[in-house]
Amino acid sequence: MSSVLITNADCINEGRRFAADVLIRDGRIEAIGADLSGRAAERVIDAAGRLLIPGMIDDQVHFREPGLTHKADFASESRAAVAGGITSFMEMPNSKPPTLSLAALEAKHARAAEVSRANYSFYLGASNDNLEAIRSLQVGQSCGVKVFMGASTGNMLVDDEATLDAIFRECPLLIATHCEDTPTILANEAEYRARYGEDVPIAAHPLIRSEAACFKSSSLAIALARRHDARLHVLHLTTAKELAQFSPGPVAGKRITAEACVHHLYFDARDYAEKGHLIKCNPAIKRPEDREALLKALAEDRIDVVATDHAPHTLAEKGQSYFKAPAGLPLVQDALPSLLEHVHDGWLTLEQAVGKTSHAVAECYGIEQRGYLREGYWADLALIDLNAPYPVERTQVLAKCGWSPFEGRRFRSRVVMTLVNGEVAFERGPSGAQVNDQLRGQRLSFASQR
Repeated sequence: MSSVLITNADCINEGRRFAADVLIRDGRIEAIGADLSGRAAERVIDAAGRLLIPGMIDDQVHFREPGLTHKADFASESRAAVAGGITSFMEMPNSKPPTLSLAALEAKHARAAEVSRANYSFYLGASNDNLEAIRSLQVGQSCGVKVFMGASTGNMLVDDEATLDAIFRECPLLIATHCEDTPTILANEAEYRARYGEDVPIAAHPLIRSEAACFKSSSLAIALARRHDARLHVLHLTTAKELAQFSPGPVAGKRITAEACVHHLYFDARDYAEKGHLIKCNPAIKRPEDREALLKALAEDRIDVVATDHAPHTLAEKGQSYFKAPAGLPLVQDALPSLLEHVHDGWLTLEQAVGKTSHAVAECYGIEQRGYLREGYWADLALIDLNAPYPVERTQVLAKCGWSPFEGRRFRSRVVMTLVNGEVAFERGPSGAQVNDQLRGQRLSFASQR
């Protein structure tokens, strides 16, 4: 399909809400106007007053390929992503083997080109012994360098002080950090293991992966970034205490930015009683007052980006005892509807929600020609019905793991269509929901991040 005309849309873009038609040709937005019905197009889509927004750019996912594809893969999870209005993703390096070399990085890009329904980029992982690979990165080869400053798997915990300092001093791209202090966590684990053995109750998870562990690590990352004027993006904040370290205001010009994830905004410690290990994640879902502080920080632009940290595991894996049950949740398919719940409840405006999931991500990472409704930009779009309540049911889950932490919850808004590079990637029609499995996304391109 080379041309699409979307009519009667309720557009949200760059802090404005306005009625418009949008003409798409050869994958890009050709025109945005009050009445484009006279323009020729191969397909006309009547938005019927529904919300048209830039597709969500998810800056943190774990799609498990290579090596962990019994849980997920690029094909399955990108299908779930486009069904949730996510048009681009940036995938993490803790696969098997981990993405610690430029060759491994390019192999992932090549595989995504074959199977991904959404646009894509990949992080290079940092370790104690791949500093040369980090130094050699060029703009466009990666969305950034992921540093696990807390407990991790394999060879991806950077705990050598000299190496960590060198990464912040010399990394040519954005540094994205997972911030939890490992010694603090290990001490807490030992205390709870002594008390409960292997059957530690899940309610202890936010006490083991504690506020102190998060703050100690994030404050170290921020100190290193300030010392070396590094471009730092702190991922998945969970505590009120950490928020004062970040400045409110627009993302443009910030050297240190912050992210919150949809599950930390939606769930809190009261939900462990119902959900158990299904909402076990690192860093942990914490107190109700932490969740409220995150929502307030979003509204005041202290937190810049909302992402998913989509990290699927099988139900069998999740059903194990505390220390064996892995951390992570499948989230991409219902991420936008879960975030829009906070709009319905008055925590955020629509304009703020769109800014955190598209505009700010594009600015934060220097993504070229995406993240906005702008003429000449790639047509990555989501059409949303704000008044289409639905229950989250396991039968509708597209992620390979086959379950959702949102099961049993009811959302008030629904994604009805997603376009990736001007092509309909997902559509909900009278005959049901369909993903366009012939569509392939594109590799994201970046401007300089330093």
